[in-house]
Amino acid sequence: MIDQLGFYQPAKQIPSPFFNERPNGEMPSLLVIHCISLPEGMYGGKAIEHLFTGCLDCCAHPSFKDLDGLEVSAHCVIRRDGTIEQYVSFNKRAWHAGVSSFDGREGCNDFSIGIELEGTDKSAYMDIQYQVLSELTLAIQTHYPKISADRITGHSDIAPGRKTDPGNYFDWEHYFHLLNK
Repeated sequence: MIDQLGFYQPAKQIPSPFFNERPNGEMPSLLVIHCISLPEGMYGGKAIEHLFTGCLDCCAHPSFKDLDGLEVSAHCVIRRDGTIEQYVSFNKRAWHAGVSSFDGREGCNDFSIGIELEGTDKSAYMDIQYQVLSELTLAIQTHYPKISADRITGHSDIAPGRKTDPGNYFDWEHYFHLLNK
């Protein structure tokens, strides 16, 4: 399901310019779960795609003002309806984690894959998102075996005090149950 170039075949491919090479050819060993909606709490539309491809009109909504000039991406976004959009090859370094640390190592973008769920850290996610996330996670773990269950984390865990996603409504128990079926 993941080809040699690091693309997940079921995903809609939308290339982002916001990535670069991983240092020293490093392969992913961490999976980071995020959430995003633009504007916050509004779903659908093209704002996430436009942010990750560098063409967001920051005048289109007052909350976009702080995003002006931001260069950010994730490897994939899982929409509320379960659609997967892939912006960056898993073999490349997407710019999703920012200032971050996991297991004593700084700069999580260097060694992680970032998956965004369309949602907020203040509301529940859709059942289809958990199903699709678990299928994607299993494909990632097969292709990148260093990503074990104890190397799956939330953005809030690698950037505490700075980030809160995926939030208290993300059901980690349900997600891990789906992974272990």
